[in-house]
Amino acid sequence: MNNIVNCTLADTGAILELYAAARSLQTERQMVVWPVLEAAFVEREIRENRQWKLLENGQMVCNWATTFEDPDIWGEKDQNDAVYIHRICTHPQYRGHRLIDPLVQWADAYAIAHQKAFVRLDTLGNNTRLITHYTSAGFEFLGIHHLENTANLPQHYQREPDCCLFERKIPG
Repeated sequence: MNNIVNCTLADTGAILELYAAARSLQTERQMVVWPVLEAAFVEREIRENRQWKLLENGQMVCNWATTFEDPDIWGEKDQNDAVYIHRICTHPQYRGHRLIDPLVQWADAYAIAHQKAFVRLDTLGNNTRLITHYTSAGFEFLGIHHLENTANLPQHYQREPDCCLFERKIPG
């Protein structure tokens, strides 16, 4: 059974391991590679209740971060009407298990609980595999947008400012 809960500080090491595994996959597939994030960065998000985990039989199989604002990526579309999801990261043994589906169900409920109309996410570069993956999960692909102001974003946005934007209107 799948269970989604906030991460705790005790999860920091496991989250950093998932990020390392994601960077290996990104490198192998010649995608935009996430930077190494410091434990303090992850711990701050945990303390802010913005880090989430999907558990299967007690094991963290997927992790992501949320925010309610993302103006540097979404610009004028950021109208306090969305939940933004960042750094979806799947345990290597669970890749291909469609963990996006329980994440989307959770995200819809989370958005409704916080009176938001959309769930939004992004990925860098022309990542056709992720475009297909996210659209198959009910996200509308809004196209590739060139980010103009990346100074406040993590460094991988500065290296690759072409960003695929996805939006899912909350049903109902």
